[in-house]
Amino acid sequence: MSFRPSPGSIPDSPGVYRFKDAHSRVIYVGKAKSLRQRLNSYFADFSALHPRTQSMLTTAAAVDWTVVGTEVEALQLEYSWIKEFDPRFNVKYRDDKSYPYLAVTMGEDFPRVQVLRGAKRKGTRYFGPYSHAWAIRETVDLLLRVFPVRTCSAGVFKRAGQIGRPCLLGYIDKCSAPCVGRVSPEEHRDLAEDFCDFMGGNTTRFIKRLEKDMREAASEQEYERAARLRDDIQALQRALEKQAVVLGEATDADVIALAEDPLEAAVQVFYVRGGRIRGQRGWVVDKVDEVTPGELVEQFLLQMYGEAGAESMPREVLVPTLPPDAEAVVELLSEQRKARVDVRVPQRGDKKSLMETVERNAKESLAQHKIRRAGDLTTRGKALQEIADALDLEQAPLRIECYDVSHLQGENVVASMVVFEDGLARKGEYRRFAVKSKEGDVASIHEVIMRRFRRYLEERSATGELAAEDDAHGPIDPETGRPRKFAYPPNLVVVDGAGPQAAAAQRALDELGIDDVAVVGLAKRLEEVWLPGDDQPVIMPRSSEGLYLLQRVRDEAHRFAITYHRAKRSKSVKESALDSVPGLGPARRQALLKHFGSVKKLREATAEEICEVPGIGPATADVIVSTLKGDGQ
Repeated sequence: MSFRPSPGSIPDSPGVYRFKDAHSRVIYVGKAKSLRQRLNSYFADFSALHPRTQSMLTTAAAVDWTVVGTEVEALQLEYSWIKEFDPRFNVKYRDDKSYPYLAVTMGEDFPRVQVLRGAKRKGTRYFGPYSHAWAIRETVDLLLRVFPVRTCSAGVFKRAGQIGRPCLLGYIDKCSAPCVGRVSPEEHRDLAEDFCDFMGGNTTRFIKRLEKDMREAASEQEYERAARLRDDIQALQRALEKQAVVLGEATDADVIALAEDPLEAAVQVFYVRGGRIRGQRGWVVDKVDEVTPGELVEQFLLQMYGEAGAESMPREVLVPTLPPDAEAVVELLSEQRKARVDVRVPQRGDKKSLMETVERNAKESLAQHKIRRAGDLTTRGKALQEIADALDLEQAPLRIECYDVSHLQGENVVASMVVFEDGLARKGEYRRFAVKSKEGDVASIHEVIMRRFRRYLEERSATGELAAEDDAHGPIDPETGRPRKFAYPPNLVVVDGAGPQAAAAQRALDELGIDDVAVVGLAKRLEEVWLPGDDQPVIMPRSSEGLYLLQRVRDEAHRFAITYHRAKRSKSVKESALDSVPGLGPARRQALLKHFGSVKKLREATAEEICEVPGIGPATADVIVSTLKGDGQ
């Protein structure tokens, strides 16, 4: 490339580099322990680079760099450049929704409690984020009884001061009414500080103080005041109950989990303060390069904590995997907090369990994001047209069928068929196959495609379509009014795999004489699209909606196949265990499974408990116990 710097001109030291396009716009920012080694890797073998990196290099027209002294300085400079230039080829985390925060405007003369979204404002204390605004309002409604801080807008506050009469909240004691001078500015600020302390996790001292006041009021026979204090304590306790206790009271941590596929990644964060989950937040990112989970974690930590204040930084950050430059990241975060921040992977106990919960949320977030993205009509039309253009089809594939094979070391081989019409799943037309072939995935794909399209030809023959295309009923069964099972042909067949699997599917169609159905294979590792008989894959842009749709179809076929395989394997395990019991017929086997629920529970049962099942006598129960106990050892 014309802009490649001479190898000797690149320093062998830590630094940050920028690729720029022909208009001098920064398109990519990266950091390196050795600038020379990292930059030379871009120009060594162009064909071996990731497709997205190839695209970045062909767009670039220049590269420059800045040498720094340490890896921490490189992290800081990389973050500031990404924030300043917003490069198109860098990973950018974006909220998968606009999360609400509970905010206290401590920068105002009379601090106000309110729900805020969007960019954070200077001088405002934030708590959360929360999943729903109503969850914040319920908590605030409970706390205002004890901490009656102002919640009204500036206009309402000013108007109340002018007329000398507070709003309704002032009359029902859920506002201290600083607007009319019931409390001084200093007293109202103290209330706001106490509110923030409680929300920040310092909850015990307030409840103990109220309990002490309640006892004193009761001892002085001020029963009405004692009753009000009792209700205040209950309000605080109900507010605490809304925040689940998951860890020790001294635990302040952010728990971060990832869920990813080759094109996108979702991140979920649970904020734990004082051992309680105070809020959660999610992001989704398009993968613009082939990044590892550790690199995703590092980039996320930089973007999340790059401008965080010391008060919002936790003592501990739990991550699914450590970033590549873990020590530098820890040092940078510790500088932000002005105290030690630990970044680690939980290995056992409650923190490990919480990490698994956050990971489940990340997977669900990614799934929901895919559903929302696939549901857009314009996007679906664009995706289908991109597939047609990439595969040189005469028209957009309005019906796509995808096939996947699942097995465990060649046993219980099954296959799935999922159907997408107009870019949306048609689950009522999903089919599954018990595969007879034991000769591997290629042979299994051939068998399944043969079986499916042989049924299609049989259905066409039964309706007379082979002889007359204008048949009145066509693929609709006149008796039920529903489509026959395999009556509709797809425009495109997708098989999970590369060239050999695609060739096997095409061979099956050729043997049946079907020449109007296109076939492709989609390989998992690099998301390559393979046409039958081609030596090289069709490279679709990783950010294209067409590749995204093909990937979603393939993932759905894989999920459906795995589900069927697990069910079949589980059934075979049950059957094989009970088949070994002599003298036990199908009816009594079924009765045993219905009574105990599983073979595992049956194996743990005593002979007396087994005798409770209708039709099972003491002798048979003894045989079942001895057989299953011996089988389980």
